[in-house]
Amino acid sequence: MKLHHYLFFLIVVFSMIAVTSCQTEEQPQKAELTQEELIARGKYIVSTSGCHDCHTPKKMTEQGPVPDENYLLAGHPADMPIPSYDKNIVREWALFSHTMTAVVGPWGVSFSANITSDGTGIGNWTYDQFKTAMTKGLYKGLEGSRPIMPPMPWQEFKNYTDEDLRAIFEYLKSTSPVQNVPPAYIPPDQM
Repeated sequence: MKLHHYLFFLIVVFSMIAVTSCQTEEQPQKAELTQEELIARGKYIVSTSGCHDCHTPKKMTEQGPVPDENYLLAGHPADMPIPSYDKNIVREWALFSHTMTAVVGPWGVSFSANITSDGTGIGNWTYDQFKTAMTKGLYKGLEGSRPIMPPMPWQEFKNYTDEDLRAIFEYLKSTSPVQNVPPAYIPPDQM
């Protein structure tokens, strides 16, 4: 009789272990970010990912080049011509303008885009356009358009999560609009 009680006890214990070990641990739901939190996250990513390095014109000071606060993320100034350069040098080198918003290299001349909320920036873009530009490297995020030119590191940005891309987009759409249409890309055969 004692053996039956002992076996019954073992069966109950092992059954409980089997049932509890088959249950999956419930993962806590990740809360959706509020619009304010999304914008704050986007600002953080933009500020730490070097976006201002190329998209904000620099002005020279005693401390060297500093971002021009009047043109944050406005791209290469429309009214600023690029200085002359030696075409032989740019076959193997890249040269930046003093504002750090125009680059001449073997691919041609590229100008940083206006990524402010203005209509001349990304103000009229959809999120899907932004995502396409950032993950596929297509100009203005339009399928069938030319590639985004160097030095835009879209190959790195394509690794952002959808939440990160959404945060960056929402932050850029919340920026102060700066009306500025940077010059068009110049291919190497037109330099």
